[in-house]
Amino acid sequence: MGSDDLFKKRREVRKKRDSGFRQPRANSFLIVTEGEKSEPLYLQGIVKQIKKSIGGNVKLMEVPTFEIRGEGCSTCKLVEKTEEIVKKAKVLYQNIWVVFDKDDFQDFDEAIVEGTKKGYQVAWSNQSFEYWAYLHFFYSDSALHRDEWCKKLDAIFSERKLGGGKYQKNAHDLYEQLASSEGLVIAIKHAKRRMSIFKGDQMRPSQFDPGTTMHLLMEDLNKFLEE
Repeated sequence: MGSDDLFKKRREVRKKRDSGFRQPRANSFLIVTEGEKSEPLYLQGIVKQIKKSIGGNVKLMEVPTFEIRGEGCSTCKLVEKTEEIVKKAKVLYQNIWVVFDKDDFQDFDEAIVEGTKKGYQVAWSNQSFEYWAYLHFFYSDSALHRDEWCKKLDAIFSERKLGGGKYQKNAHDLYEQLASSEGLVIAIKHAKRRMSIFKGDQMRPSQFDPGTTMHLLMEDLNKFLEE
């Protein structure tokens, strides 16, 4: 066998080995979050429920908050980090989600576009995750600062005696607190109502305040609990 033929044979073997190493995995999720508190803790809650119900293959990746320099690029950095994780992963995830808030970042719209271009699904919130949390209880279309949403959540948690009477971003049972009493179903309903008037071809997500697409991710995950 000539050297060229030997090289081709080895290359084919390597391709098969690599392909077998990164097999697509049905119903698998890679969820990469910007925050270290609310979002990952909340998502870990529903992931725990899914695993308890059916087992499965849901992987939640937490990404540290990036140090911001100059104009800042935290949200775009998150998309870049997701790409790194995907390239290094031993499996081909069927569902890849990137989760982040607008907060004060200037590259919010750009990150949504970039993430979508790369084939990722984006769950964004404007201004913050706390708007999505509030929707578990009530509907609102008021454009409020994230601190105001936290105050509203504090009042609700106090009235309903949840979480020791105060909304805490780092509560390990955050999902259970919010999703109790059909809270997730209510939040999805409220988010759909709000986003039904969002015209993506006429306005940027940063201009739609408040707004969230967290319900799309949660519908994707909640279907495993409904089966």
